[in-house]
Amino acid sequence: MSRIPTKSEILDWISANPTLTAKRDIAKAFGIKGAARIDLKRLLKELEAEGHLEKRKKTYQDPDRLPPVSVLQVEEPDGDGDLFARPMEWQGEGVEPKILVLPRASDPVLGPGDRILARLTLVKHSDHNYEARLIRRIGTNPRRILGVFRAGAEGGRIVPVDKGSDKEWSVPAGATHGAKDGELVEAEQAGPKNRIGLSRARIVERLGDPSAPKAVSLIAIHEHGIPDAFPDPVIAEADAQKPKGLKGREDLRDMPLITIDPSDARDHDDACYAHADDDPKNEGGHVIWVAIADVAAYVTPGSALDREAKKRGNSTYFPDRVVPMLPDRLSGDLCSLHEGVPRACIAVRMQIDAHGEKIGHSFHRGLMRSPASLHYEEVQAAIDGHPNDRTQPLLEPVLRPLYAAYAALVEARKRRQPLELDLPERQIVLDEDGTVRSVAFKDRLDAHRLIEEFMVLANVAAAETLIAKKTPLLFRNHEEPSPDKLDSLRETAQAAGLTLAKGQVLKTAHLNRLLAQAADTEDAELINISTLRSMTQAYYSPQNFGHFGLALRSYAHFTSPIRRYADLIVHRALIAAHGWGKDGLTPEDIENLEKTGTHISDTERRSMVAERDTTDRYLAAYLSERVGDELEGRVAGIAKFGIFVKLDDSGADGLVPMRSIGAEYFHFDREANTLMGSDTGMIIGLGQRATVRLAEAVPVTGGIALELLTLDGQDLPRGRRSPAGRSPRRKPANAKRRSDKAKRKVSRKRR
Repeated sequence: MSRIPTKSEILDWISANPTLTAKRDIAKAFGIKGAARIDLKRLLKELEAEGHLEKRKKTYQDPDRLPPVSVLQVEEPDGDGDLFARPMEWQGEGVEPKILVLPRASDPVLGPGDRILARLTLVKHSDHNYEARLIRRIGTNPRRILGVFRAGAEGGRIVPVDKGSDKEWSVPAGATHGAKDGELVEAEQAGPKNRIGLSRARIVERLGDPSAPKAVSLIAIHEHGIPDAFPDPVIAEADAQKPKGLKGREDLRDMPLITIDPSDARDHDDACYAHADDDPKNEGGHVIWVAIADVAAYVTPGSALDREAKKRGNSTYFPDRVVPMLPDRLSGDLCSLHEGVPRACIAVRMQIDAHGEKIGHSFHRGLMRSPASLHYEEVQAAIDGHPNDRTQPLLEPVLRPLYAAYAALVEARKRRQPLELDLPERQIVLDEDGTVRSVAFKDRLDAHRLIEEFMVLANVAAAETLIAKKTPLLFRNHEEPSPDKLDSLRETAQAAGLTLAKGQVLKTAHLNRLLAQAADTEDAELINISTLRSMTQAYYSPQNFGHFGLALRSYAHFTSPIRRYADLIVHRALIAAHGWGKDGLTPEDIENLEKTGTHISDTERRSMVAERDTTDRYLAAYLSERVGDELEGRVAGIAKFGIFVKLDDSGADGLVPMRSIGAEYFHFDREANTLMGSDTGMIIGLGQRATVRLAEAVPVTGGIALELLTLDGQDLPRGRRSPAGRSPRRKPANAKRRSDKAKRKVSRKRR
C-alpha cells in the first residue's frame, strides 16, 4: 500500500483480525515498510491516547472489544432456550457485550454460573455481539453465599445462614449493592479464597428481613438455586393456551371420576373411579379407572414451557408456598381436574381379579368432567359412617366401589410384600403471617392408601405398555441396598436383640420381618429409621433396573405430570406409542433421555434438601421460645462430633455436641456406630431414650443445640478429669478392647 491507512481503517483491521494485532502484523497488512513505520507508530500511539486502543505487551487491542479467547461466565438460558454468557474481564467503557454460546454435540452440559474458556467470533446481530465456542470449562459454579449482612466502616461482612458453616465473608465498600445492616443477602465469591483472613464477596441481591416468617422458604429457594420466577416468554406461552376440546379424544365426561387430595391441595392432577367387573370370566373382579391431566397437550416438545419445565424438573413444596414446575395458568387451571369443568386427560382402564392381581389394562386419551373434588378426611369419614352433603350422594355409587377395589389390592400387596416402613409424616401448620402455629404428625387413613395403591397400579401399567410397544421411556429405578449399608442395619438390629437374615438374596419380605419384630417395641422407630437410611436413592433412567422398595420389576412415573417432568416424558411416550398426535415423544427427547434422567434426578434431590432445610428452620423457630425446657427424645444419630436426638413432640433433630457429653472423653466407634466413655466404659448407641435440655434454637440456620441430661432414665456418670480440667485420652487399642467388651455385655443383656 502506497499510503498510510486512516485511523478508521486500522481499527477495522484490528476488529476483523483480533489475533494479528502486533505492530508488525498491522504494517504487513497495509504494506508499510521503512520510514513509513514511524508514521504508523505515531497513529497507533494517538489511538491509544484517545482510548480507542489499549497496548498489551507488543499488541494493540480495542478496549471496547473482547480478546478472541476469553473467560466467560454462563448465564441462565433465555426464553428461547439459548445460552448466553458474560465476559469476566470487560475493560471497555461501553455497554457490556452479549455473547451467545454455541455448544457442540460433544461439549459437556453447561449450567448457569459455569466459567469457561471460549473462542469468540465478532458478529453483527441485534440480540448479541459475539458467538462463543467452548474450549474448556475452567471451574465449577462460583461460590454462592446466602447470609445476613453486617455493615461495617468500610463495607461489611456476611454471616452465613447455613448451619453447617461458620465462615464469614468480607464485603468491600463498593460491593454492598446498597444492603442494610441485618438484611438477608445473596452474594458470590469475589477473587480467590483466602487461607488467612476473610475471603471477599460481592452482594448480588438483597432479600429482606431474615427473621420474617415467610423468609424461611425464601432462604431455601435461593440457597439451593431453585428457579422461582418464570421468564416472560414462558408466562406468555402459558397464558395463550386454550382448553382442549373433544377432537381426537374419547368422551369420558359421564364417568364419575372424582379427585381425592389433601384439603389444602393447590392442584388436582389425578382422578379415579371403580366398579365391579361385569365380565363373567372375572367373577368378583373390579375395573379401576385412573385419569391423569393431559399436560403433554399443552407443554409440547421444544416449547418455552417445555424448556422451563425441564430446567425445573419438578415442583418444590414448602409449608408456606409452592415453587411449581408449570405456571399457574396450567398447574392451577387448564391441567387441574377441577370439579364440574371439562378437562383433557390420559386415562388407564385396569382390570383386577378378586384377589387384586391386574389381568389387563388399556390407555385412552379423553375428555373428562369430575363430579367432585374431595379431600381425604371427608372421604374417610363417609366410609366410616359420617358422610357430609358432598359425599352422601357419592357414597354408594362411587366411594364404596372404590374401597371394594382397594380391599382387593391390599390382598395383592400383602403377597407382593413391598417395604412397609412406619414413619409418620410431619405437618407444620402456619398462621396467616407465616409463624408456626403447631407441629403435628399426619394421620394415615385408608383414603391415603387407596389413592397410593391406585397410582402404583397405574404407574406399573404405563411401564408395561411402553415396554410391550418397545417405546423408550424413563423408568423410576430403586436398587437394593449396598452390602455395607445392610451390614450396618444388621448390626443395629442385633444391638436391639433382633435379627436380619444373612447369606441370601435380599428381598423386601426380609426387611418387613425385621420391621414386624420391632413393631410395638421401644426400638420400632429406630429400626424404621435405620431401614430407611439403608435404602439407596431412587432415580430416573431409560434403563430398567426395577423398584426394590415397591417389589416391582418395572415402574414408571405417570400420575403427576403437573409436578414431575418424568411423568410428562412418560405421557409423551404413551402418545407416541398409541399414535394419538404430534405432541408425543420426539427423536430429540429419545436422544436425550439419559441426560434428562440424570438432570431431573438431581433436581428432585435438590428439592428434597431444600424442603428438609426449610422444615428444620421452621422447627427451630417453633422451639426458639422453649429454650431451657427439658424435652424427651431418642438418640437418632451418632457422629464424631456429637449425637443427634430426635425429639418426641416435634420430630425435630437436635445436636448434643461431644464436648458437652458427661465429664469424660468419649471414643467414637465408626464400625459399631457408638460412643464409649474412656473412664466409665459407658456406651451411647442408637435408639436410647434421652432427656435433654434445649440450649439453643436458631431459626435463620435451623440449628438446634441440646444438652444431654439422662440416657435410658439414668444420669450420666461423672468421669475423671485431668489436672488441666480436660478429659484424659486413652490409647485407641485400650478403648477398642473396652468397647468390644461393653458391646458383648450389651448384646447379652438385650437378648
